[in-house]
Amino acid sequence: MVNEYYSAYFCPMSRDALLKKRWDHLVEQLSAQFSDGEPLDLDAIIYLVGVQELGQIHRKFKKDEKINLMHIAICKLLEPYGYYSFDFVDEQGWPHYKNTEPLPALKAGEQAVLMKEAIVQYFLAQKLLD
Repeated sequence: MVNEYYSAYFCPMSRDALLKKRWDHLVEQLSAQFSDGEPLDLDAIIYLVGVQELGQIHRKFKKDEKINLMHIAICKLLEPYGYYSFDFVDEQGWPHYKNTEPLPALKAGEQAVLMKEAIVQYFLAQKLLD
């Protein structure tokens, strides 16, 4: 395990391979748990993070609430990178974040890599990914 971390830190190709391995494993785990094995896409996993962060897992959400859940997730996922910081929880229990640093101008593929990396780190930190 130490070698994986060492390689991931010092060798970009190894870091990408490790991220891909972890991402594929996470997608497999979440898909088995939430979609009967049908592979979840990036947006679906972001949505799940939002539901997890809100903590209201046993309710149905309206369309605008689903968008807000994805926003919560993106803020939470990018918080460790310094782009957002937690601000407060409103009276309905919804967390709010403030933008602390402008997001970088990334191409679509680069955005996806950043989000996948942030999601993997989130699940590792939550000890929900082995």
